[in-house]
Amino acid sequence: MQKQRDTGVRRLCKATGYSIQGLKAVWINETAFRQEVILVLMLVPAACWLGTTMAQRALLIFSLLVILIVELLNSAVENTVDRIGPEHHELSGRAKNMGSAAVLISLIAAAVVWALLAWERWGA
Repeated sequence: MQKQRDTGVRRLCKATGYSIQGLKAVWINETAFRQEVILVLMLVPAACWLGTTMAQRALLIFSLLVILIVELLNSAVENTVDRIGPEHHELSGRAKNMGSAAVLISLIAAAVVWALLAWERWGA
């Protein structure tokens, strides 16, 4: 007999609950995520000030949210690798390094967006 799947609002409620659990877990266990959240909270008001249009403000804020998204995915990769086993393996190290590189690229991308919009506002 096949298990009945939740659909509609019930599925949405369960998925939201799982997402909240994930956010709690990353907040408790990942220092980098907490630091990045603090950075985002400090920079959102700056984004509202720096951006002169709604589109610019959205771009600035979205660039910050991408950092959090990538950090969540990096943490998921790290936890999965750690779950597989504690012994060092080249592929495990490579996976963790790639996740870290993704975070770095998201930070660079956000910095470029902020620098270009600041240049557009004051440098041109």
